[in-house]
Amino acid sequence: MAEHADGNHLPPKSTVKRWLVTTNHKDIGILYLLTSIFTLVFAGLLALLIRIQLWESGGLILEGLGYNQIVSSHGLLMVFWFLSPFGFGLANYFVPLQIGAKDLAFPRLNALSYWLYLTSIIAFALSFFQGATFSGGWTMYAPLNVPAFIPPVAEVGSLAAILGLTMFVTSVTLGSVNFITTIYRMRAEGLRLRDIPLFSLSIFLTVWMMLFAFAALLAALVILSSDHLLGTTYFSSDAGGSMLWTHLWWFFGHPEVYIVFFPALGAMAEIVQTFSGRRLVGRKWFVIAMALVAIQSFIVWMHHMFLTSINLPIKTVFMVTTIGISLPFDLMVFALIYTMIKGRVRWKTPFLFVLGALIIFIIGGITGVFLGAIVLDYSFRGTYWVTAHFHYAMASAAVGLIGAVYYWYPKMTGKMYNEFLGKVHFVSAFIGFNMLYFPMFIVWETPRRVFVYDSGFTLWHRVATVGAFLFAASFLVMFYNLVKSLYSDRTVDESPWAYTSSSEWALSSPPPEDNFPGTPSFASGKLNFLTGSEATDGGVNETAADGGAVTHAEEVHADHASWWPMLLSVATLATAIGLSGIPTEYFVWPFIFAIPAFVASLGIVGARHDGFSPLHGVFMAASMPLLVLLALPFHLSLGVPDGFLNAGIYFWVTMAGTYFGAYTLVGFGWESFEVPKPTLSEQWPFESLTNTKLGMWTFIGSDIILFGAFIGSYMFMRLQYGWQGWFKAAAYTHKPVWPGLMNTYLLLASSFTIVLALVYAKRQNKLATLGFLGLTLAGAGAFLVNKAIEWHDLYFNQGWTLASDPMGSTYYLTTGLHAAHVIVGMMILLFLIARAYKGAYMGEEESHTIEYFGLYWHFVDIVWLFLFPLFYIL
Repeated sequence: MAEHADGNHLPPKSTVKRWLVTTNHKDIGILYLLTSIFTLVFAGLLALLIRIQLWESGGLILEGLGYNQIVSSHGLLMVFWFLSPFGFGLANYFVPLQIGAKDLAFPRLNALSYWLYLTSIIAFALSFFQGATFSGGWTMYAPLNVPAFIPPVAEVGSLAAILGLTMFVTSVTLGSVNFITTIYRMRAEGLRLRDIPLFSLSIFLTVWMMLFAFAALLAALVILSSDHLLGTTYFSSDAGGSMLWTHLWWFFGHPEVYIVFFPALGAMAEIVQTFSGRRLVGRKWFVIAMALVAIQSFIVWMHHMFLTSINLPIKTVFMVTTIGISLPFDLMVFALIYTMIKGRVRWKTPFLFVLGALIIFIIGGITGVFLGAIVLDYSFRGTYWVTAHFHYAMASAAVGLIGAVYYWYPKMTGKMYNEFLGKVHFVSAFIGFNMLYFPMFIVWETPRRVFVYDSGFTLWHRVATVGAFLFAASFLVMFYNLVKSLYSDRTVDESPWAYTSSSEWALSSPPPEDNFPGTPSFASGKLNFLTGSEATDGGVNETAADGGAVTHAEEVHADHASWWPMLLSVATLATAIGLSGIPTEYFVWPFIFAIPAFVASLGIVGARHDGFSPLHGVFMAASMPLLVLLALPFHLSLGVPDGFLNAGIYFWVTMAGTYFGAYTLVGFGWESFEVPKPTLSEQWPFESLTNTKLGMWTFIGSDIILFGAFIGSYMFMRLQYGWQGWFKAAAYTHKPVWPGLMNTYLLLASSFTIVLALVYAKRQNKLATLGFLGLTLAGAGAFLVNKAIEWHDLYFNQGWTLASDPMGSTYYLTTGLHAAHVIVGMMILLFLIARAYKGAYMGEEESHTIEYFGLYWHFVDIVWLFLFPLFYIL
């Protein structure tokens, strides 16, 4: 039986099975919230260790490496694994309710996104037990992030942390595509894009920023993993390797500030409206200001680089853009304050947290203006002024989201929290927070990430430590309050608040499984639920094409791998195989896929211990699932060294995880899954597109940034050497043009054959459809064969390896990324051929899946048209 997105066929919430197989957006939201709170506790305990260490100059409990690990991990966990997922837990739960959708556009991708998020946390946590985790700071600056500058004891754990972060970015990309498609295509009738509630609107802008910012981070992490695993020399290169990382990181990093803050800002606006009893003053301008910030966030990143060798005119431009981005925030802050003044405020716990968050953010914003001035930044950079400013800016989001949890807690649970304990939590948290961070402005000359400081600062550091423990204790009050209230008799029906305006408050508390008692409509200017002949919703079902993506794992070397990751890998993989064979009426594939993905990452971090080499990494990338029978003999025939097949157990565990991961994706795509398709919905400006087509275009937008970052990295490094000096500094100066030219012809021909496959599928000509799909597959295979012959000649005959020079690193890795896209395309083609053989995709209405794949394949071909001249002609 196929599982439906409305959740009517799910197990009861009291069972563990429900939480393993659910695709219901409210369940996924709760899982995100609980997991991110666990991360908050994890990162908070690390923060307390930092403050204990700083009780006196020179430290109390940690040595240098231990302190660096704690500081780095605290920052990474808070920024990546707590703040954004915490906001998106609420987004998962409430965005569909606010826009009138039964679920997100791709429920299975939503579940997959969560399970990848969870396994990424586990992978990062395990890095502490693999010698030592990453210790180069949460910004992971080069060259401290490359093997040559990492302590030997931390080599394995550092790679585990990097791969865990890569898995998290994959999760974010899936979620971004899902939310963008949902908000564009699944709004209730009459609900214009500009009229959706402010929280959903803030999520909409956030996911657009995430789509592009995290693609740049993914490029940086893939390159960094390659430096660790394959010996490339991007970030250790004297051709501006450190500067390259800084550009990539902060192109992601500054939008991340707003990615973290926007969900809180949207929730704060909704709470201010509710507890002041009036509509937000200047709502239109508030929305415009948010959109301006989202756009401007991508043109301010170099203000983090004022101390580098960038020339003064460019620095001045970025100083101006930095000051400019503060102006829309001024408008938004004044809109919130003026709404409070014009309204009649009710001083409930959610409002108190919003007010506290606003005060904290104002302090963070004002102190950030100091850092936006070039001259002042020279003095403040690398000091505790930055630490204090950063926490005032970022933690204001956390405080605002805590207010949102109190605000929506009655809606999610049907129970009311204890108001007195809520206010105790606010007072203790607000006092503790300011005791913790405001003294850092006073002792700003303390160097960051150093536990030795001027003895005259001791008193203020001790005040900060006391504040940290008070701040931490305040959350114990919150946990007690919320858990105890869950079992209390303080029930609520719809809303405990006197003034609410968004549609979730029109439903029972908690909302029903299928969200609405009828089809929601805003056509009359207010929310109505249409039933019977008034609505056509729910009668049409569309098979979701929200398949997954294979993550490519790579390996590491160190002498500190142990036997336990291998045993854990085998055990978890066996669990996944066992689960996949259990007949079930529920959709379990997202959960199962996360297991082999985790196994592959565990195998990778131990593989270097077994003698991993770059050749193993190339083999692992090339011999993807379903191609293994072709790939293995092919690699062997090219003269791979005799010792290649003697790789240790970790390498083969990684291969097993990768192959079984591909098997789960086949199960993911093959199994029937029905999603109620709303026919009575607002879909401007994409009325003519389906959900899957819009999702594919959105994914391609992210992939453009990924390839753009790789190509930009190549251009940056080549310009550092001088355009022609690039060849003089290389160990190999000549690449024949004909292999690239032949591959250009092959890919262009394959784009033509996939178009013909679509044409004949629409004509219901099964044989011709299969033939042209097969020709497309053959063209892709010929491309890879030609590429492998070329690489073999360059690598073995010419001795030009990935580690020879930056030219070799950029050539192999960039063309290798493209080849990986070709391999993924071949896997999808094999799936399409198998389904087409069974009679799928025939006819005008059924051929869309081939069309969607064609969009991906044309994109892969277009990318090659850029790579060919860059690497073979210029």
